[in-house]
Amino acid sequence: MRQSNQSSLADFILEGLFDDSLTHVFLFSLTMVVYLVSVSGNSLTILLICADPRLHTPMYFLLSQLSLMDLMHVTTTIPKMATNYLTGRKSISFVGCATQHFLYLSVGGAECILLTLMSYDRYVAICHPLHYAILMNKRVALMMAIMSWLGASTNSFIHTMILMHFPFCGSRKIQHFYCEFPAVVKLVCEDITIYEMTVYISTILLLLVPILLVSTSYGFILHSVIQMQSAGSKRNAFATCSSHLTVVSLWFGSCIFSYMRPRSQRTPLQDKIGSVFNSIITPTLNPLIYTLRNKDVAKALRKVLGRDTVIQ
Repeated sequence: MRQSNQSSLADFILEGLFDDSLTHVFLFSLTMVVYLVSVSGNSLTILLICADPRLHTPMYFLLSQLSLMDLMHVTTTIPKMATNYLTGRKSISFVGCATQHFLYLSVGGAECILLTLMSYDRYVAICHPLHYAILMNKRVALMMAIMSWLGASTNSFIHTMILMHFPFCGSRKIQHFYCEFPAVVKLVCEDITIYEMTVYISTILLLLVPILLVSTSYGFILHSVIQMQSAGSKRNAFATCSSHLTVVSLWFGSCIFSYMRPRSQRTPLQDKIGSVFNSIITPTLNPLIYTLRNKDVAKALRKVLGRDTVIQ
């Protein structure tokens, strides 16, 4: 037993994302540029929302939490991948792997919950605008953020503790660039069919229940928009929801591709592609989608750059 425990606490080997070929060097450089854009975009969004009093509303508070989640998502996986690639080392400690698994699962789950709650915010804003200040105040928004972080962290902690408790054997080589659940679970020596089924069911619930709730919210929103008489009101409603709906589609679409496919249809390459989209592309696009299509955020940016007075 003691020998098994020592083996389980040994380092893992991350296969990585790139090799030393010229093409992969270019792709690595491109990935780092996208990473920097993601960090800059999400950090700027958070700073703008904190600095501009006009953005101190429930909607923008939730948006700042989304940017914080995206920022944590990219910094949980990409720096370690880049460090291993540049140094030529591929190892990650047992504790480091467990920590990385816990963080990426926490942030991913929190984003699923938050995007669902943000759809309720849009529903109240369009379907019950006169009651918005009552139904969606700062206290409610804070509770939404706490629910997202706490619920996802609890779920992630339980899954991480159970997974890392199993014995690992063999080469301990993870066919991925970070400690993602499907790649790590392949190294477990014991029969964990029941555990995998439990995880699969919880993943379905974490993805399909939010999708159902978001669809319900937008069903009510669509009904309210159809009943609007003014074309201008319809355009404003569409502008209010389009950014959130785009982000929801990107996030849940990539999550379904990454985690809801049967094991028989999964390949390491497909898993890596899905994870790249999840951990790099989506966090980079989210602030761009919200910033480019949001007049209030654009105004706050111009104010910071000192151009607001000129335009006004």
